[in-house]
Amino acid sequence: MRIILPKIKQKEFVEALLAKISTKEASKLCGLSERTIRDWRRGKFTIDLAAARILCKKTSVLLPKEAEVKNDYWYTFLGAHKGAMACLKKYGRVGGDAEKHKQKWREWWEKEGKYKNFDKGIFARKSFSKPIFSEELAEFVGIVLGDGGISKNQIKITFNAKDIEYLNFTGELISKLFGVPFGVCKRKNCLALDIVISRVALVEFLVNEVGLSMGNKVQQQVDIPRWIKEKDNYLIACVRGLIDTDGSIFKHSYRVNNKIYHYKKLAFSNQSKPLIIAVHQFLKNFGFSPRITSDKKDVRLESISDMNRYFKIVGSHNPRYLNNYRS
Repeated sequence: MRIILPKIKQKEFVEALLAKISTKEASKLCGLSERTIRDWRRGKFTIDLAAARILCKKTSVLLPKEAEVKNDYWYTFLGAHKGAMACLKKYGRVGGDAEKHKQKWREWWEKEGKYKNFDKGIFARKSFSKPIFSEELAEFVGIVLGDGGISKNQIKITFNAKDIEYLNFTGELISKLFGVPFGVCKRKNCLALDIVISRVALVEFLVNEVGLSMGNKVQQQVDIPRWIKEKDNYLIACVRGLIDTDGSIFKHSYRVNNKIYHYKKLAFSNQSKPLIIAVHQFLKNFGFSPRITSDKKDVRLESISDMNRYFKIVGSHNPRYLNNYRS
């Protein structure tokens, strides 16, 4: 994610940071070169959001109010649009002759394509950093089980458009675990955003070694992988990921002697029965009093004491959930 600022404002912001720490110290904190920091000050490139947060925390300098946060490749749409309009004006169509492209591809495939070694050169699979089993990997598994999906080539995780901070947390978790780039896409006709990771080798690792499933999670009735269930700290992290994505906190109201009282309840909703059972069993084992609803699709915590203990033991990395609970 990048910070978009007018050039003058960006220069002022970076100079305010460098008034409190040196360029060398800033580069070490962010894991970037000193030249990158100087390029930011000149307004040559936009500023990385994660790096800006680190520097702001270190220096107590606030992000400018004018700052916009956009995906790394936000500008590609504008460039693609301009190119498409230029092609349309010049040739009357975009992308050339599709049938001719197909014909040329078939000729290439028959002549040389099918004989190529797809494990080398430009055809080689892109690598990723293979993580060890950990609480962070367990939480990522919970996030994918909750609001994610895996296809042959991609991992996709869907977020409420209001959960930008939680999306950023998940993006940082992905970078830390796997060291791979990802895209953020806005869904049409709904207030949702997708993180998309395109990496075949990572898909195979998540399916074959981590224990996630490819395809429709409801049809497959997915469950928490066994390696997570075997360690309490892994299970806590995984359930946190599940409930941060597929859970909700809602207000319950009731009347006593013409006075209205309110308190918060927690619900985890899912169409996979093994997940409902696993979360229910986890809560029971940790001394909570969970209830499965009559339709077998929700697990709920309904007492004030259970809610307080949940946020002490499991917690949340979704700021919207935390704010809802604390309010």
